[in-house]
Amino acid sequence: MDKETYQNKLQAQLDQWKAEIDKLQAQSREASADMQIKYQEQIKELREKRADMAAQYDKIEAASIEAWKDFKTGADEAWDNMSKAMKSAWGRFG
Repeated sequence: MDKETYQNKLQAQLDQWKAEIDKLQAQSREASADMQIKYQEQIKELREKRADMAAQYDKIEAASIEAWKDFKTGADEAWDNMSKAMKSAWGRFG
């Protein structure tokens, strides 16, 4: 996979995760007070993980064509962490 294809894949996933976090935020408004706290904790964690993924994306975007693969491992790890966190959130609240 080349750099541009990988960046497009990451950007699409970042956009999807943002939309899913926004859905959770909307759902939290309809939850009981106790559940709202749990939602907010989960949403905060998801936003932090998404920010980590976005930072990895920025590193890849700024890297030269020769060097971008050096950042791919970190991006892949951040992707896995975010995917697991999203699945967990939807399992709890979805």
